[in-house]
Amino acid sequence: MDEELRSLAHRLREESGGGPAYEHLLAAAGPEELAGVLTEPGRPLWSRELAAFRLGCAGDPRAFEALVLLLNHRDPERCVSAAHALHLLGDPRTPRAAAALATNELRIAYALIPVRLLARLRAPESAPALVTVLRRRLAPGDPHWRVALAGVGGVGARGGPRAPPAGGAAAHAPAAQPELLGGGARPGEVLAVLSRQGEGAASGVQESIHGVHRVKR
Repeated sequence: MDEELRSLAHRLREESGGGPAYEHLLAAAGPEELAGVLTEPGRPLWSRELAAFRLGCAGDPRAFEALVLLLNHRDPERCVSAAHALHLLGDPRTPRAAAALATNELRIAYALIPVRLLARLRAPESAPALVTVLRRRLAPGDPHWRVALAGVGGVGARGGPRAPPAGGAAAHAPAAQPELLGGGARPGEVLAVLSRQGEGAASGVQESIHGVHRVKR
């Protein structure tokens, strides 16, 4: 049992209360039975999540819709498990769905995991969506600074060769910033990537990096 399945199994065992039905879905149920769980009325959320996770990790596209719904759930643990299964599923619809969730302002409070999944997928849809996230989030006082940092890390991870550090606000960002960015990208590298998307995006990020960290502190 891999670490992601172990974590999900422990969480859902507590949520479901354990018992034969849970243990059967965890280890014994086959693909057809798992797919039936996703469409059968009245099934509890834990059973749908477990079925979708197992099908997704096995590469069964019938899990896609359920996993996308879980990717934007208010419970971040469900989002993380769904993102892991979607990454393994490899469905070509995943990047577009993740991009839509990451850029939905009505659900921005739950966008962190979709943004991280976009960065991990590195699909053609990822870069435009990540830049959109940054343009909206990297403004002084924006409360969703974790989403902003995930977006910066995602763009930096896609930036290819190392770019020279940029001047201005980015040059004076806190020393711990590379670790906060997750992918190890320096602010200058991110600005270099964004500059290819247009001068407005780059200057907006450069102006706002300090604002994100002021919110964090």
